[in-house]
Amino acid sequence: MSCGSKSGAGCASGKGCGCAGGQTVDAARRDFLHGAAASAVTLLAAGVTLYSFGPAPAAARAPGERASSSVRYGLLIDAAKCGDGCNECVTACQTENGWRDSGHPQTDAQWIRKLTVKNPKNGATFSLPMMCQHCTDAPCVDVCPTGASFRRADGIVLVDKHTCIGCRYCMMACPYKARSFVHEPLTDQKAHAPRGKGTVESCTLCVHRVDAGRIPACVEACNDTGGGAMLFGDLNDPNSEIAKRIATYRTTRIRADLGCDPGVYYRNI
Repeated sequence: MSCGSKSGAGCASGKGCGCAGGQTVDAARRDFLHGAAASAVTLLAAGVTLYSFGPAPAAARAPGERASSSVRYGLLIDAAKCGDGCNECVTACQTENGWRDSGHPQTDAQWIRKLTVKNPKNGATFSLPMMCQHCTDAPCVDVCPTGASFRRADGIVLVDKHTCIGCRYCMMACPYKARSFVHEPLTDQKAHAPRGKGTVESCTLCVHRVDAGRIPACVEACNDTGGGAMLFGDLNDPNSEIAKRIATYRTTRIRADLGCDPGVYYRNI
């Protein structure tokens, strides 16, 4: 499978664009998100609304402003600072986005999970967090038959729950096993992170926080009470801390050989 291929198959308008009226699927999905961020209260689904809490910080995108391709959001994770027993990033993600681990890894949501990697030659181990890698040429986007999986211009890969039909093609295509299927009815959802039974979900880089000029909850928790292993920022800005570190230190991306161009970098793995 080519990670970067795009297909117009299944276009309702017959124009190869993926949706009626000539508007691309990516543009349609971005318009949906921009409209949600611009409104104080935007109806997403029956009984689910997205609220805007207070004034936006100075670094936030202006209401109605489109995500810009001049920005590429990503993460840098230093495995040497990631403790084996530390799960602060996972707990923060659960609290922020309203999912939980009930002890059934085959069916539970796993927006982010801790992995222990072992060197078979010498037995050395280290831990690292694994989540959606927010690829430029994302296989999940490539195989989605409805356009529910999409990539914003700023590099954040998301799932439109209104369009997702639960086929799980994206789960099979993801080389990082970063997506989960919602098997059970949901209660006590977060207004800023709507979920739905029968749909697929994964890390959103806390897009509601990013659009408000904040950092993802996992990064915040790791810096506050964890080992300080996670750094978030604009990969396209050479003056950003994340770009400087990637340019200075030896980093790697998991399965970079697949050509998907992940937005998550690792050190010391």
